[in-house]
Amino acid sequence: MSEEEKDKKSISRRQFLKKTAFAGTAAAIGSLISKGPVLAARKSSIKWNREADVVVIGAGAAGLPAAIVAREAGASVILIEAEPDIGGHAITSGGNIPLGGGTSAQKKAGIVDSPDILFRDLTDWSIVQPNGFPDYRYNDREIIRAFADNSARSFEWLLAHGVVFIDRPTDNFGAISTGNSVPREMHSAAMDWPMVQTGKPVDPTVRATTSTGNGLMRPLEVAAKKAGVQILLETRMTALHREGAKGRVLGIAAENKDRKMNIRAKKAVIIATGGSTGNVNFRRMVDPRLTEEYCGLSGMPWSDQDASGEIAAMEIGASLWGLYNQTGEFGTAITKPGTVGCQYNYRNLRWMPGSPVFKAARASGLPVSDWQNVILVNMLGKRFYDETGDQFTANSAKQIEPYAPGSYLNALNIAYKPDNWINAALAGIGDGKNGGGPIWAIFDADAATRQRWDTKPPNVDIDAGLFFSANTIQELAAKIVMKYQRVPMPRQVLEETVGRYNLFVESGKDDDFGKPTPKYKIAKPPFYAAWATPVVHDTRAGLRINGKCQVQDMKGAVIPGLYCGGESAGGFSEHGLARAICQGYIAARNAVSEKAT
Repeated sequence: MSEEEKDKKSISRRQFLKKTAFAGTAAAIGSLISKGPVLAARKSSIKWNREADVVVIGAGAAGLPAAIVAREAGASVILIEAEPDIGGHAITSGGNIPLGGGTSAQKKAGIVDSPDILFRDLTDWSIVQPNGFPDYRYNDREIIRAFADNSARSFEWLLAHGVVFIDRPTDNFGAISTGNSVPREMHSAAMDWPMVQTGKPVDPTVRATTSTGNGLMRPLEVAAKKAGVQILLETRMTALHREGAKGRVLGIAAENKDRKMNIRAKKAVIIATGGSTGNVNFRRMVDPRLTEEYCGLSGMPWSDQDASGEIAAMEIGASLWGLYNQTGEFGTAITKPGTVGCQYNYRNLRWMPGSPVFKAARASGLPVSDWQNVILVNMLGKRFYDETGDQFTANSAKQIEPYAPGSYLNALNIAYKPDNWINAALAGIGDGKNGGGPIWAIFDADAATRQRWDTKPPNVDIDAGLFFSANTIQELAAKIVMKYQRVPMPRQVLEETVGRYNLFVESGKDDDFGKPTPKYKIAKPPFYAAWATPVVHDTRAGLRINGKCQVQDMKGAVIPGLYCGGESAGGFSEHGLARAICQGYIAARNAVSEKAT
């Protein structure tokens, strides 16, 4: 075969692989779609039902700031939200906002910070956790530079738009991967806004000192309405319309209940849909262990993270970005539960009967203050780790001292101490199937008394199979039947597990998992089994964006007219509200400068 023939054959093979890879990717994306068609705009004409200069998808911590900034810059804005109310995950949060770089709050507290210090912190390769995982090593430098340059501006913007912060020095409370040099957390105050968790305001004596996402999102809702943003609730984006394969984004397809519509964006569409951890098939692209039983996503049932923005953007050519940040074992992508006996068991969020979404939440859960009061077992009724073990850690101000930015000593001086409770819980039972299955907290009547637990609804969810009780351990094992318990729990095994643990209490030593001085026997009926399965939380990987928050394709080319910010965007490992707020601010400022079509 001649060299020319070899070249032609090679080119033909590459073309074939390229075509089949694209077809496979398109099929994979299609399989992730949970509702409605995805319509890359291939039609020569689209009937538009509404139009605005800027269309924002999602009324959370990225979407509301984006809508306000765009509207106040003179653009007409339509903001759509899939849920019946605004707020997204942000409104259910603790209101901890790590905006730094030299904010007025930092200056008031005498804290010296700057955009350069913030950038250096959030890109420091040398910061690692006691398990060896780095917080910042894989952050996108262009994205972090933009965040650092706009962080303080975003904080002052919040102040100017009615957000009240607790009057105390910037601190570390709630800080997760926020930088080692200086404290940056500020906290939005509850004030008079009704809490979505309870349906009523907090006690008047602590309204100015209670940190909550309600205190962030409700003032921004007021600001958006005052500015003239059109807010369409219960309106779900189903597709992005793009002009051909390489043209600009023209608008979106959406549904309001049974009514379908197309909304034209004369300048830009901003994706602020909140991430992907609620979409089982999507999240399993980066972590195959996260199967259906991890159904207690933090923030639900107020709002989901359904990957709708990512999927729609991928369908018209967008790329994903920064996937390590999702699987890196630091921070709160996956967490240990804080309550047991209910589906939504995130440690910092508890739904109460007065909440507007309590009908969907169904139970408040039993808050665990001391894990010595329970043992945790897998589907086979076996313990798998020290119950007092915790979730992954994360860097925050002064975690590493002494600290020299970028020094090899920062990692060298960390004492290796992995906490693998989450990994052990997700390990499964050796049956060749993904997913660790349900984790059950086993305890007795004495433990309920010590914890002051009322083991009846609405504190526990009996109807959904998340809480069981019985007069003997064997009877308890037999009762544990629910859709995620894929094998019967062996009665004898659970009884042996409890009996062995009681011997450890007598000896004062846990020979299996090293639990520090086991304290309490499980001996007094009734006995209980309560859902204690790990909780999925942060989305830290998403669409590929640049420093302007423009969405990019696999080759790094900008998709004209499409922006993204917050947890739907990749390249940034920081937990929480700051990156969403700041990227919404950045995206809108750039979107309004687009030429109207």
